[in-house]
Amino acid sequence: MNPFIFPSTDQVECLRTVRDFWRLGLTCLQRGEVFFGHGYPGPEEESRHLLLYTLALPQGDITPWLDACLLPAERQQFLTLLRRRIEERIPMAYLTQEAWLGPYRFFVDERALIPRSFIAEALEDGLDFLIDDFTSLQRVADVCTGGGSLAILLALKCPQAQVDATDLSVAALAVATRNLHDYGLEEHIHLLHGDLCEKLMPSAYDLIISNPPYVDGAAMSALPAEYAKEPVQALASGPDGLDHIRRILAAAPLHLTANGLLVVEVGHQADVLEHAFPHLPFIWLDLSGGSRQVFALSRDDLVNRT
Repeated sequence: MNPFIFPSTDQVECLRTVRDFWRLGLTCLQRGEVFFGHGYPGPEEESRHLLLYTLALPQGDITPWLDACLLPAERQQFLTLLRRRIEERIPMAYLTQEAWLGPYRFFVDERALIPRSFIAEALEDGLDFLIDDFTSLQRVADVCTGGGSLAILLALKCPQAQVDATDLSVAALAVATRNLHDYGLEEHIHLLHGDLCEKLMPSAYDLIISNPPYVDGAAMSALPAEYAKEPVQALASGPDGLDHIRRILAAAPLHLTANGLLVVEVGHQADVLEHAFPHLPFIWLDLSGGSRQVFALSRDDLVNRT
């Protein structure tokens, strides 16, 4: 590794405070040309997160601690993780084994996709114009739950509803099991090992959400190195990125209630999706990532137009 990117031990001997190491981390991440796309928008945020994690401090505002000095063991841990982030291109969430969706923390490791989904934002208030009363929902589902983060947010949004969460990966479901335990939701969320909707009950769900694989073949070959650390089956979805979404659209009407709603994240595949299904009246949610990342469809629309 070029010492200009990552300084030697001698070069950091003069550094003492949180301020010093925050700045060092920012500079190294910037010069290391790592990719930021797994929960942190840039080097400032990643360096702050790593420091707070190293010091066992709450994630958030770092300013109260800027003049605090790091202990030798803390300095070594920070530098070791920072070097691995740059040299091995490991996403920060895998290094710290934690990811955040808003104020909610989730355990994560290489067995599951790092939580990041605009559906989390939609569950805050982005679906309110389609669902009048979330407390009226009796049974809901999360398809392709991975580590269980969206299922947990769904359970917190609908505490009266039973949540079924499915995934094909036994390894990812093990991560989800830990997260359910952390939130005390083992009796509220039912983890189901199966392919997409195959383990869901018929005509049972008032709401089905899914953040399925949707990366097309060309995009998969061009992804930054950080994505290679994630399970490929959680990303790739055939030549046009729609293999999983096609199957979800076909199966969802069999599992939704009469007034049920399907909500699916599609990444940047909106144009491809609309071209493939020109007859479906997709409702695109207006979210911070844009207005064409997540769609909603009622069961009636799926049944009457497929």
